Order: sequence, then structure tokens, then C-alpha cells
Amino acid sequence: MQSCEVICTVLGYSACIVVGGLLFAAYKLGLLYQLLHKVETKSPRHGGESVAEVLRAHGVKYVFTLVGGHISPILVACEKLGIRIVDTRHEATAVFAADAVARLSGTVGVAAVTAGPGLTNTVTAVKNAQMAESPLLLLGGAAGTLLQGRGALQDIDQMSLFKPLCKFCASIRTVREIVPTVRKALSIAQSGTPGPVFIEFPIDTLYPYHLVSQEFGVKNPPKGLMGKILAWYLHNHLMNLFAGAWETRDVSPLPVHIPQATDDQVQKCIELVSRAKKPVILLGSQATLPPVSLVPVVVFGCKSSSKLCCDGSALEDLGIPCFLGGMSRGMLGKNSPIHIRQNRRDALKEADVVLLAGTVCDFRLSYGRVLNRRSKIIAVNRDRTQLLKNSDMFWKPTIAIQGDAGSFLVRLSKGLQGHRCPEEWPQSLKAGDVTKENANRAKADEKTEHHLNPLKVIHCVDELMDEDSIIVADGGDFVGSAAYIMRPRGPLRWLDPGAFGTLGVGGGFALGAKLCRPESEVWIVYGDGSSGYSVAEFDTFTRHKTPVIAVVGNDACWSQISREQVPILGSNVACGLAFTDYHIVADGYGGKGYLVGREDEHRLSDIIKQAQKETREGRATLLNVLIGKTNFREGSISV
Repeated sequence: MQSCEVICTVLGYSACIVVGGLLFAAYKLGLLYQLLHKVETKSPRHGGESVAEVLRAHGVKYVFTLVGGHISPILVACEKLGIRIVDTRHEATAVFAADAVARLSGTVGVAAVTAGPGLTNTVTAVKNAQMAESPLLLLGGAAGTLLQGRGALQDIDQMSLFKPLCKFCASIRTVREIVPTVRKALSIAQSGTPGPVFIEFPIDTLYPYHLVSQEFGVKNPPKGLMGKILAWYLHNHLMNLFAGAWETRDVSPLPVHIPQATDDQVQKCIELVSRAKKPVILLGSQATLPPVSLVPVVVFGCKSSSKLCCDGSALEDLGIPCFLGGMSRGMLGKNSPIHIRQNRRDALKEADVVLLAGTVCDFRLSYGRVLNRRSKIIAVNRDRTQLLKNSDMFWKPTIAIQGDAGSFLVRLSKGLQGHRCPEEWPQSLKAGDVTKENANRAKADEKTEHHLNPLKVIHCVDELMDEDSIIVADGGDFVGSAAYIMRPRGPLRWLDPGAFGTLGVGGGFALGAKLCRPESEVWIVYGDGSSGYSVAEFDTFTRHKTPVIAVVGNDACWSQISREQVPILGSNVACGLAFTDYHIVADGYGGKGYLVGREDEHRLSDIIKQAQKETREGRATLLNVLIGKTNFREGSISV
């Protein structure tokens, strides 16, 4: 500070301002950095290699993409390092597939798409990942650093699009920034509440020096001083772009921060639950997130994440009835005595303690209105906004904990060791389950006016699917029915869009799931409307040898919407579809399709078994099942 005052005294403050300005300009132009770091003009290396090195160091196995010239160096470099490049038929599918990998693997899912329309095609899928809290890295191409905003091919303001959707956004300006930026993005994606992050790569940060330098030359520079200044500026920009580009940098993972409940908070919850007579746990997708693998949540004390153990469960030990939503479906297996599937609203009216473990009081819980005001509410969520959503209007938490739900459940179980919920409470709720599900089974045996009863189809698929099957839910009415009937066999065996209610996830989710669990049957439960979004990915399933089974509930209608629109507004406009030959579409893309109608009812099981056999032999299959109308979900809302 004193030296600055001396300089300013000697030179005068005006001169000092000029000197400061020059130093700042030198810094912005990279002149100071270039003094200490050289440019390797003969190096054949390119920025895509830096991206690939960081991804490999973080255990990334797959990069999903739809190819484009802006991002080719990333794809080529990743393939050389053993990262599998999986190309899809739509950019949204690439992001959905990366989302599925993130959910099933506990790592960050990665998608890479080209600039402009390539990136705009991903917006819905990125927003879905944000609302589903999936750690996702989107790598996007961009126009060159000096050409942005000047009318280059596919050049738009991409950062403004993705800042509202992502936890972190960055635009690479020099090659040396790639490694630290990608490391930072991967850490942020997993920290706190997981979510998507976005990095934009201008094309000149990804290609080798000798190619980029060709683009920086001016064929007919202006003569005189301005020409010289322009030539110098372009040359300096090029040098700064590659200065220190290939110096050794740390590519290892940065720490990931995950909020945890305090010991005092856990103790208060232990005391509250220990006094409860009718407690209920509502588990949401957050309960499936790392760092605690699903197995310690479900099976207390087991460290293996590859299979369930038999030495007692964190939730089973408590004996508290549980309602499972979103990705938590399947956490208690197929037939757990504490897993309650029906009559949730009635149970919440009676409950004296309700534990919201990653469950949010949004539309799925009527914004909190289904909670009894006399109940003690324990809410646990990584995100403070989600933790307290609508608590200013319809409900109040007794204890609100900003922390990881899975870790909290394990600690709660340890603190309550030896304590069990009074058995008559879960038994009474389970009796209600049995009554409701027997009624559903009876309804499945009813004849519809036309075609097959959709409930019968769903029951049949559920009974025949393998024990290790993964179910991907993509649709409205048919899928809504499946959610009541189908029973995921274990943790991470149910994939649905989440709170955004996005249609079109089927192809991408199934692709990611089959790559993560190649030994498992992967079933897509499609509505006929939603199948149109991603049926072209049967081409991807064929090319990448990822055989899945799709069941299309084909009633030639957007039934979820029609059910309300017709009686309320008196018109079926835009809701009608056709009994389209989706099975032939699957054939055309290299899969195997089956048309299933009422005349096939007696051999429905045989057709499903044949589809399973085709899939085991390596061929993606599609069952185009013509279904009729039932009143099973009458009264269900579509908005």
C-alpha cells in the first residue's frame, strides 16, 4: 500500500490511473500470462483431450450425444480414452439418457451436443433434470470466441438460456480453463441439492492450434496503423487462447459437499418418533441419492450396493409404514409388510407423526393440505426452498432439517434400535391395501367395450417381468394406471420423469438404464401419445445393442386430457390419435414389433414371454397393445 502511495506521489495520480489501466488491459489481453506460459505451436493436441481426461478421472463411462462439428474433438478424445460414446436420434434423448445414468450409477451423467439448435433441443430435458435433482453435465458447442454475436453459424446467447436451468454455467475462453472448469462443474453438480450444470465450448477452444491459427488470419487487412493493430490483436488473441494449454493440471475430483442433519436434530427426531403411536414415512427420490447407497438405507449395516442383504433393514427395523414416491419406489422390495401403496390420504389423516424424507409439499401432496394439522411433521430435504415449500400456507414443520434424507434415515434407525412402531398400525393400513388391490384385480377382469382391458395388460406384464427388471414410466393415463399396479422389485428399479411431468423420457431413460444394468430387463411403459416422442430410439437400441422391451398402451387418444376436457368443455379436439402401427415402426428401426389385440387375449402371456426371449437374444421389442377404456382413474387430475 505504501509503495503504491510512493509511486502515485512520484508519477502523480493521473499517471497512476493510466498505469493501472494499462496493467488491467494487459491482464485482460493475457499479456501478463503469456510472459510466464508458452504456446506450443507445434503441438497436435486439442481441447477435447482435456475434457476427456477430466471425465475419465471422474469415472464417467458414457457420453451421450447427437454429433455436431462444434463438439467432435470431445467425442473423439473420449472414445480414445475408453469412454463409450452413445449417439441418439434426438438431443433431448441424449440428456434423458445421461439423467438415467446419474440416477442409477450415483455419478454425474454426461451429454454433449452441438451449438444452437443442438442445445435448444435439450432445454426440456435439462429442466426435467433440474426438477428431478439429477447431477448432470451438459457440454455444448458454441461459435468461436471472436465470432459470438457476429452472425456465425448456430450462434445464439446460450448462457442466458441455461442460467435459469443450471446450478453452474461457464463459457470457456481459453484452452487452459478447460480442466479446472470441468472439475468445478462436476463437483457442483453433485454438491448440495444435485442438479444440471452447463459448459459452453467455443469451437476454437476445442480444435488444435494449427487449425485454429488458419482461421485467425486476415486475407485483406486494412492498410496503415489500423491494419497493424487488427493483425496484432488477432495474433495476441490466438496466443492467449493457447498459452499454457498443455501444462500438467490436476484432473482428480474436487470435494463434494452434502448437507447433513446435526446430532441435536437427529436426537429430537428420535424422541418424537419414539413416542408416536401412528407414525408414517413418506419417501421421495432424494432418499435414493449418494453418499449413502440405497442398501444401507434399506438394509442397515450392509456396505454392498450390488445386492440386498438379510441382516435387518433400517426401515424394516423401525416397522413404520412407508409410502414410496418417485425414484424411491422399490426401495422396500416387492412385498414388504411396511410398504403401503394405497389410501395415502386416509393414512395421513390418522397419523400422529409424519416424516417427509425428501418428499416435497407440492401438487403431489396437495401443497401440504393432505397433512393433518394435529400431526407432528419432520421434514428432511437438501434444498431449503423445497424443504419449506408451502409451509407459509397449508402446513408447518415441527422439525425442519436441511440435510440428506438417506443419511438421516440410517442415523434415525440407529438411534431407535430396539424400538418398533405398534404393529397394529401398519397391519391396519396393509389390510386397506389388500382390499383396494383386490378391487383393482377384479376391475382388471372386466371386459372393455373394445380391445383389451389395460389393467389386465399391466397385471400380466407385472407378473411376468424378471425380478431384476427396471421399469421406465413415460406417459399419462396408461402409465398412471401402471403406477398403481406394477411393483418394482428393488431399489432403483423405477424411473419416472419426476415433478416436471415430462413426456418423452422413455427412449433416453431406457437407454441409460440398459447401459448401466445390461443384465436386467428394461421395460418402457408407454402411452401411445408419449411413444411418439422417442420411438425413433429403437434405431439407437439396435445400433448400440441395448435391447429393451416397450409396452405401448394404444387407445388412440391422449386419454389423460380427454377424460376432463370432454365432460367439462364438451369437445375432444386435439385429443384423438389413431391406432397407429407402432410395432411396424419398431421393425423398421431394426427391432421386433408385436400387435396385440382382443383376439390375442388368451395368449397374452405367451406373447410377452416371446418378447422377453427376443430381448434376451439381443433384439429390442415393442408390444403395440390395443386397449379399451375403463373408469379406473376417473377423477384423476391432468393439471
